[in-house]
Amino acid sequence: MLSTDAARDHALHAIKAARAAGADAAEALVTADRSTGVGVRLGTVEDVERSEGADLSLTVYVGQRSASVSATRFDGATLDELAERAVAMARLAPEDRWAGLAPAERLLHGRAPDLDLWDGGEVEPETLKLAALEAEDAARAVAGVTNSQGASASAHAAVTALATSHGFAQAYRATSYSLSASVVAGEGGAMQRDHASHSARYRSALDAPAEIGREAGERAVARLGAARVKSGTMPIVLDRRVAAGILGHFAAAIAGPAIARGTSFLKDRMGASVFAPGIAIHDDPHRLRGLRSRPFDGEGLPVSPVALVEHGVLQCWMLDSASARQLGLEPTGHAGRGGGVSSSNLYMAAGVIPRDTLIGEVDHGLYVTELFGQGVNGLTGDYSRGASGFLIEGGELTRPVAEITIAGNLRDMFLALTPASDLTFRYGVNAPTLRIDGMTVAGD
Repeated sequence: MLSTDAARDHALHAIKAARAAGADAAEALVTADRSTGVGVRLGTVEDVERSEGADLSLTVYVGQRSASVSATRFDGATLDELAERAVAMARLAPEDRWAGLAPAERLLHGRAPDLDLWDGGEVEPETLKLAALEAEDAARAVAGVTNSQGASASAHAAVTALATSHGFAQAYRATSYSLSASVVAGEGGAMQRDHASHSARYRSALDAPAEIGREAGERAVARLGAARVKSGTMPIVLDRRVAAGILGHFAAAIAGPAIARGTSFLKDRMGASVFAPGIAIHDDPHRLRGLRSRPFDGEGLPVSPVALVEHGVLQCWMLDSASARQLGLEPTGHAGRGGGVSSSNLYMAAGVIPRDTLIGEVDHGLYVTELFGQGVNGLTGDYSRGASGFLIEGGELTRPVAEITIAGNLRDMFLALTPASDLTFRYGVNAPTLRIDGMTVAGD
């Protein structure tokens, strides 16, 4: 795999070639990665995958026209030809007055912060196989589990380098590891499936394989006997596994391109209360060993922790340079790699109510552990998704439920949301258990 220095040098060579070919400005992104994965099922290895590769993406600007091309070979002749082709394409492209590099004065200067994203390890397939087998064995050992959909373990290493024609050239590297198991409980038409997984930057931080397997098995068995419930309006409690999805919808609604196009249901809500009082949402690219941590954004701008919502009030959009220009604002360091915007380690701050209390206050409602479908309208905020989980009766989780739909509008859902105090940083996007009052449930 390429070193950080080699990746940066290739990006700089592409920039030099682009300027020589007639580009007024250019940016080059080099990504190189190495991954190994092993999948098992019923105690037998099903697949072993190992890949290593690198890619260079070059974007050139001729006036207000631009074009992007990519290559997997980085020798001088290939990059020279790539640059000439990109410039020729740009000269034929339509003008876009918002396109261009990030403001030079806003670029990251000096050394990028070290976010401890690299553990230096390389895992052999045999080690991954043993971890996957252990996870599956633990899952199948749970009473009531009748079949397996498999378990997998993987290791991944990546290098990212970005260079621009106006003075930015930096690179960083990161490792990540994951382990998962999925099993089936029950027989015939009564079968239920569930899974468990964990990912981490350092392999030493992964949950034990037996723990992941046992959790997958217990979740599947707990769903046996699932049935529908009567339709109605009731409180919904979202398990942490699915609560983060609410933040995903929020992030999409405050993305600069959607705001600039006027296609977000929050387009006119800057400075307004969009969540209940006390709700805070943060984006922290500097979290050490965070799954979405990064030392700079996709345009070379410095990044820093930011409060997107404080006391329920929307504080800022997530802007790249193009959407910032359209809106007459400054970019916020949220440019994604290869265009658009993206959050980093997005999370909702923990509330003050324990999870058990949050559930205990519900006389009749649903505890949702899985969501299906993509029934969310970003323009209107209308929300409708398939769900499964458990019925809440008298403040207690009782029987499992399935084949239901929960619906509402994200505007109302945000304002009716109460977070529990059980926030943990397990995913790239994290939220505590959430209760949303007054949602519509479609069942029997």
